[in-house]
Amino acid sequence: CAVGILDVDLCGPSIPRMLSVGKPEVHQCDAGWVPVYADPQQKLAIMSIGFLLEDSDEAVIWRGPKKTALIGQFVSDVAWGELDILLVDTPPGTSDEHLAVLENLRKHRVDGAVLVTTPQAVSTGDVRREITFCKKTAVKILGIVENMSGFVCPHCSECSNVFSKGGGEELAKLTGSVFLGSVPLDPLLTATLEEGRDFLQAFPESSTYTAISQIVNTVLSSLDA
Repeated sequence: CAVGILDVDLCGPSIPRMLSVGKPEVHQCDAGWVPVYADPQQKLAIMSIGFLLEDSDEAVIWRGPKKTALIGQFVSDVAWGELDILLVDTPPGTSDEHLAVLENLRKHRVDGAVLVTTPQAVSTGDVRREITFCKKTAVKILGIVENMSGFVCPHCSECSNVFSKGGGEELAKLTGSVFLGSVPLDPLLTATLEEGRDFLQAFPESSTYTAISQIVNTVLSSLDA
């Protein structure tokens, strides 16, 4: 399965760090920019503004038109090759980045959006507005994920509801959306992302692995339907 990840969180590009690809130089070919590959088999392609910044601490202070133009280039001027899935990672909200992605992908088939929330009402309120955005722009909602749903103790593996629990599932019921599942706040997951290691390979027996796998399989099944 060939997957592309397009990171359009222009002000906070985190995908390169989480996938431990560093800051390689982006090359060009006849078809456009060559994406950065996270694996030797070149099955996971990535494009992010993080690769284009000279200084990783540099702030991207751009108005809407400049953001829109770059996202348009990321969609049309990157030599993605034959992909089975293009995953677009957007910042929170319903701003220029989201509109630019939709406008540039209209000529392609947009399967839908996966919305991520934490259990608290302040977060579900934001995601409720994103649901409205999807409905107004005719984007299918593939489902809602509740992130940071409980805390997994690194010593005994017991999960405690440090914040709250169930906000994402309740939001899914209220809006008639599919609830994809919950991902706990797991120190092991946090550490592997910080270090750029593959959590799924490092901790295949963990409950967090099971939760993530179930969410992924549900989404893939809905794409095949």
